[in-house]
Amino acid sequence: MNIAYYPGCTLKASSSLYDVQTRQVFGEMDIQLVEIEDWNCCGATSAGKVNDFLAVAMPARNLGIAESQGFSEMVIPCSACYSRTLVAQKQLDDNAVLMAEINSELTHKVRGTIKVSSILEVLLTKVNSGELAEKAARKLTGIQACCYYGCLQTRFPYRVPVPDDVENPQGMETVLKTLGAKPLDWSYKTDCCGASASVNDEQTALTLMARILKDAVARGANCLVVTCPLCQLNLDAYQDRVCKKFDIQERLPVFFITEMIGLAMGMDIEALQIDRHFIDGSDLLKELNLI
Repeated sequence: MNIAYYPGCTLKASSSLYDVQTRQVFGEMDIQLVEIEDWNCCGATSAGKVNDFLAVAMPARNLGIAESQGFSEMVIPCSACYSRTLVAQKQLDDNAVLMAEINSELTHKVRGTIKVSSILEVLLTKVNSGELAEKAARKLTGIQACCYYGCLQTRFPYRVPVPDDVENPQGMETVLKTLGAKPLDWSYKTDCCGASASVNDEQTALTLMARILKDAVARGANCLVVTCPLCQLNLDAYQDRVCKKFDIQERLPVFFITEMIGLAMGMDIEALQIDRHFIDGSDLLKELNLI
């Protein structure tokens, strides 16, 4: 089974381990991810703040490339890239004039025929078919996770079809239950972590991260599980600073959902590059006999 794959800039840079894990895990489930040719930055959060036209035109070019290669579905692991691309596709569908204006400059025209999927949408098809459970070599017994979606995975600045509950999404919880882990109910799963404000407004970002971490610790979580690379980076790289500033005693590893799946499939931490995290999760995994 071949699916178009848009990694986006972050999975080629600070979160390259997420790219490695995604390819490995999907390969184990007989999904061949085909990276689209000559893709460009989708604009992420920046284009939408400064130029409405570019915020649509940048992801539109990627959509046209994927459609020209004959794909019917494109998976996007990054929440920001997924949101930007899905919103752009719907805006083009709703605005024939904008579609014509953008297409007039594109070599590969947007036709609106490809399905834009988040990583969870594709993973859930494997849960529903039973294939994910079949591929899991061991249960993730002892993992008590707060699934953190962030503010981009289910909340959009335009009316689009949302495949999960906006306020209380359950996609990651469903995947983790299939793997034998225990996802916890908590209050901050769709709150913002500060995103890129960690660069230009650190105090605000640290305060937002503290709220997330405090609630996760209070619920008895021993880790956080995410799909968004920026959320993972913020909560991982800034966690020690946040905990010291706001007197939070516990430190929680921040795992990508692909790491949880890879562990269940029997992959080691070096292959998954879990050892690259700022908050070391290996002690927890050893304690639970998962490595």
